Amino acid sequence: MNNKTKKIVLNGLMIALVCIATMTIQIPTPGTSGYVNIGDSVIFISSILFGPVSGMVAGGIGSAMADILGGYSHWALFTLIIKGFEGYFVGIIIKNSNNMIRTILATVVGTLIMVVGYFLAGIILKGSVIISAGSIPSNLVQGIISMILAIPLSYSLNKVKYVKTLKVNF
Repeated sequence: MNNKTKKIVLNGLMIALVCIATMTIQIPTPGTSGYVNIGDSVIFISSILFGPVSGMVAGGIGSAMADILGGYSHWALFTLIIKGFEGYFVGIIIKNSNNMIRTILATVVGTLIMVVGYFLAGIILKGSVIISAGSIPSNLVQGIISMILAIPLSYSLNKVKYVKTLKVNF
């Protein structure tokens, strides 16, 4: 399998994993008409292991697909942009310097991008700053839980021989 094919297959896999992680575990949040999920953990893992483009593609497309399939299609365009930026910037911060401090910083930045992005999108969709602000606590919890899951998982996966070969080719 050539390098280009591996990239396509890996990105497709990460898109599917983001979508599944987002749709499988959903904790409804009262007052926001939304839910907390662990899809961000897969976005973080994709960005940490395979870089900004894979994180952006997996985060944006996988999360937008989950919105569409889960009945939140009115959020899908916002999600595509927000989660795409989240994955991209985590990967940019990590790129060429993957240590624990940098990883924590990158995922904190990714979480903040997600929280601020959904706050702004909520203002547009709901027409109210106050109503949109109600999503901030649950989005922060989602980001923190995703960081707690993603950081040790990505470090463990980074030790797998096959994952290392994929990283070299990206």
